[in-house]
Amino acid sequence: MTGRSRHETYAALLAACATAGLDATGAEPIRLAENAIWRLPGGLVARIAKPGQQDHSARELRLARWLTTTGIPAVRPYPGLHSPVLADDRPVTFWEELPPHGTGTVLDVATLLKQLHALPLPNFPIGHLDPFIRISDRIDAATTLSAPDRTWLHSLLTELRAAWTELPPGLPECVVHGDAWTGNIARPLNGADAILLDLERCSQGPPEWDLVSTAIKLTTTGTITPTEYDEFCTTYGTDVLQWPGYNTMRRTRELRMTTYAAQHAATHPEWRQEAQHRVDCLRGRAGQGPWRWRGIA
Repeated sequence: MTGRSRHETYAALLAACATAGLDATGAEPIRLAENAIWRLPGGLVARIAKPGQQDHSARELRLARWLTTTGIPAVRPYPGLHSPVLADDRPVTFWEELPPHGTGTVLDVATLLKQLHALPLPNFPIGHLDPFIRISDRIDAATTLSAPDRTWLHSLLTELRAAWTELPPGLPECVVHGDAWTGNIARPLNGADAILLDLERCSQGPPEWDLVSTAIKLTTTGTITPTEYDEFCTTYGTDVLQWPGYNTMRRTRELRMTTYAAQHAATHPEWRQEAQHRVDCLRGRAGQGPWRWRGIA
């Protein structure tokens, strides 16, 4: 995130804390990306979303409160603050700080997804999964890419939207996380159960979408071994690679990952090479996958 963007999110933090009656003295950034995460005194964390995301943030809070009743370990909203606080059109939500932790494992992902997908739908609307949300805007914002590359990405988006409507039957729809990867799982250092994070994309949808996030670590990025993937499938109970709709979902997830990097490369010069590499992979310029894609913080 640029210094200007950091300043803007800090200003939003101060305004939201003033509205909520909270002390922002000594606030420290944890992660500054599409959403800005700040640590506050007293075991409190603030999450500052992009402008115009109030409905999504309100749904995230409601889902998190619901998950606390199901027994699934998940990030917990800060007590007493049940709605996002608006600051410069940015919804700010407040959460209990996690205990000291590391990143979750592939098996943690499988375990938590198996529990999540087994839940009945809650008795309030949670929306339906939109796998293409923000992709078009991300392509338009990817100013480090050439015009032909951006045009090609838009064409791929159109192709995948059409393919998604023709997906073959799969597992029954359920509550899905929407962005289920190890970076959204916290593994407490005290040995407690892994904790599910970042419920922004949690909604009703096909469970295969959650499973694809791990499968592409084998088929696209090559960051897990076949043995690790087999253990993931055994723990969850399904191998999404055997589902005929896998390639459509794989390509959609690859497009999301590529456009995320490409959008932020416009303000992060250090990401420019990785963003172009991902485009080159999708366009067949980097040989056959799996490829090595560097993580984007």
